[in-house]
Amino acid sequence: MEYQTDFLIIGSGVAGLTLALKVAEFGHVTIVTKKEVMESNSVQAQGGIASVFSEVDSFDLHIQDTLDAGDNLCNREVVEMVVKNGPDRIRELIEWGAKFNINEQENPDHELPNLDLGQEGGHSQKRIVHAQDMTGNEIETVLVSHVEKHKNIDILEYHIAIDLVICSTRIKRGLVTTTHEDYCCGAYVLDRKTNQVETFNSKITILATGGTGKVYLYTSNPDIATGDGIAMGYRAGATIANLEFVQFHPTCLYHPKAKNFLISEAVRGEGGILINGDGKPFMEKYDPQKDLACRDVVARAIDTELKKSGDDSVFLDISHRDSDGIKQRFPNLYQKCLSFGIDMSKDPIPVVPAAHYMCGGVVADVYGRTDIQRLYAVGETACTGLHGANRLASNSLIEALVYAHTASKQAVNDLRTMDFSSTPIPPPWDEVGTTDSDELIMVSHNWDEIRRIMWNYVGIVRSDKRLARAKRRIENIQHEIQEYYWNFKVIADLIELRNIATVAELVIKCARHRKESRGLHFNIEYPYRDDGRWLKDTIIRRPFFG
Repeated sequence: MEYQTDFLIIGSGVAGLTLALKVAEFGHVTIVTKKEVMESNSVQAQGGIASVFSEVDSFDLHIQDTLDAGDNLCNREVVEMVVKNGPDRIRELIEWGAKFNINEQENPDHELPNLDLGQEGGHSQKRIVHAQDMTGNEIETVLVSHVEKHKNIDILEYHIAIDLVICSTRIKRGLVTTTHEDYCCGAYVLDRKTNQVETFNSKITILATGGTGKVYLYTSNPDIATGDGIAMGYRAGATIANLEFVQFHPTCLYHPKAKNFLISEAVRGEGGILINGDGKPFMEKYDPQKDLACRDVVARAIDTELKKSGDDSVFLDISHRDSDGIKQRFPNLYQKCLSFGIDMSKDPIPVVPAAHYMCGGVVADVYGRTDIQRLYAVGETACTGLHGANRLASNSLIEALVYAHTASKQAVNDLRTMDFSSTPIPPPWDEVGTTDSDELIMVSHNWDEIRRIMWNYVGIVRSDKRLARAKRRIENIQHEIQEYYWNFKVIADLIELRNIATVAELVIKCARHRKESRGLHFNIEYPYRDDGRWLKDTIIRRPFFG
């Protein structure tokens, strides 16, 4: 089956849905999402959105906090743009119906919403706008309610994109390419309910597929976070950058029955203290900001403590704060912990680091454009330059909102001004020569092996030896996957396996390239930052062989 649409948005998180609402007045929008529309990384966001609303705060302070967290690798122009546009985007959410926590004390500046502001690691002021401890769910719910009612937006759930369709005007003479003008004209998408591949022909295509957490064995991310947009973008020829900077959240709940459950950074912002198995605080040994240090510092500190003690976890203790206040501020966290027999108002919470956020991705400019014409990338899929070598807590949702806004304006302008009359119809999906698989064990085995390799060798602390070992093993797995992919009909698990293998390979390449330690990338053989040689992005492009 073939679909025609003006805007094809792949993914249904905050970035994709916000952009859909903003472009829908100017053309038809199709959203494809591989599970239900509400299932995304965005929904999992607990802490909130970082933005300046306090009279004691300022854009300059937020900008500087972001630059400091990014360890000198942020793009200052991008940081300033996102920070200064943040308050307007939050006001827009409030106009759409989002309900954030309100401070009952009178706000002297009546032009600003009277918002209750939290504080998180790396922030010099309180600036975290939140809806209890379920901020992402609140925003996503509001956006979905508007998207589902819009006559120009179609949502196709249980549809997983396989690859982008790239049209080209390459002129080849022998093995030499004399021109190279590529543009995206859609995507091949698997309908998971019928197991049929459908062709989507679009004028503008937007990658908004979220993160890469499932590349690692332990992650705070939901099962959908398999790096699909990054893998598809790379295969299509888009530039990829900075995949060595994988953020490991310091505090995920450690419990055999607790899958992917994050203990919000806001717990430390409200006074939570990290302690070891003996009940002693330890963060003062690692950073002057102690428990409010940036995530990379805290994650490495916990990793060091666990390696020294041999314990399974450290503990996050907020039991010294008012019990009723804890239950009111963190109702979701309190109930979730209680379901595992942990009363966080009385007991320390066992926590461990887990893969959380990808700071690199498909390179996008300030309008969300990639270097492939008609292809955009927004949200965690994109590398915009905002996060540098380490994302400041709660800057992800504000980036998603601001870039959805700027990208929507540019995409609408492209729709109005570009000539689409000569765009070829993408050829139908070709599965000639393939058969139904009778060896699904290959998929499940390689899926598990990739995630263990990445956790053991490309995790919080790295070395050249570990990275070389990971490279060899991933290369062998890639050969198996490629052979399997071309011989059998595609299924969702195979598509995701192919993508996590591609992302794993690219993370390893980026990590091996950077011979220093900066932000989230720590190599024990190069333990210091080297601005003289490595104050630059790590760029990867797929080789083109003519």
